[in-house]
Amino acid sequence: MTDQKKTRRQKLEEFLAANPNDAFSRYGIALDCYHEGDLSSADAHFGTLLRNHADYVPTYLMYAQMLSQNDRREEAKSVLARGIKAAAQAGNQHARSEMENLLSELNS
Repeated sequence: MTDQKKTRRQKLEEFLAANPNDAFSRYGIALDCYHEGDLSSADAHFGTLLRNHADYVPTYLMYAQMLSQNDRREEAKSVLARGIKAAAQAGNQHARSEMENLLSELNS
């Protein structure tokens, strides 16, 4: 298959295979999986990100959104609590605020 006919996910998967520690590529794949409805793959990629790149702040909000939309509210709350700490450590107030808002919604 030529590069022009490959999906974004396929291109990212090839890049990740060559660069397995690239957080940005894994995050892109997780999002593509999520948007394609491949929740088990998205879950696996988000989980890998949290284990290997705990400082990659965007992961927390998107993973928590996926979890909460799929009746996994308690897991989403746990991810958000960790994400709020990671965002605070990174000085990312915008991400922290978004996660605090989602956590508040899940707690109400």
